[in-house]
Amino acid sequence: MLYTAHYDAPVGMLTLAGDGRYLTGLWIEGQKYFLASLTELPETVDDLPVFKQVKAWLDAYFAGERPTPENLPLKPEGTAFQRSVWARLKEIPYGQVSTYGALAERLGTASARAVGGAVGHNPISIILPCHRVVGAHGSLVGYAGGLDKKRWLLAHEGVEL
Repeated sequence: MLYTAHYDAPVGMLTLAGDGRYLTGLWIEGQKYFLASLTELPETVDDLPVFKQVKAWLDAYFAGERPTPENLPLKPEGTAFQRSVWARLKEIPYGQVSTYGALAERLGTASARAVGGAVGHNPISIILPCHRVVGAHGSLVGYAGGLDKKRWLLAHEGVEL
């Protein structure tokens, strides 16, 4: 069974999705690929323990704290390559950025474009910080939630734009 909940964030309404044990999705309203990983019609249940835990993480993040995703029960659905890219996103420290090319190099693939495709399909925005990935030379390119949201999130973390 799939469940969703909502969270009112400074970047807009967030939709959380999960299977009751794990968070499987987190999207900014209107985000490209919104709810794309859901395989069935979810039931809205705001008070599941996993959603309470994620909302507490989001509260801390938006309050300016630096929570890490390590203790959250995350289960993003995707190909093995996508999951490997998403795992690398967690390694980008708060307040810092990396490039698609640098991620490709760390993964041992020559294709920054393939990494960009995986980053763009990240189903757990903000927590798996795809907003911390920028183009060559620090250019702000692509963000499924919109470049205005990416700018806000990076500024929130103290990244000089």
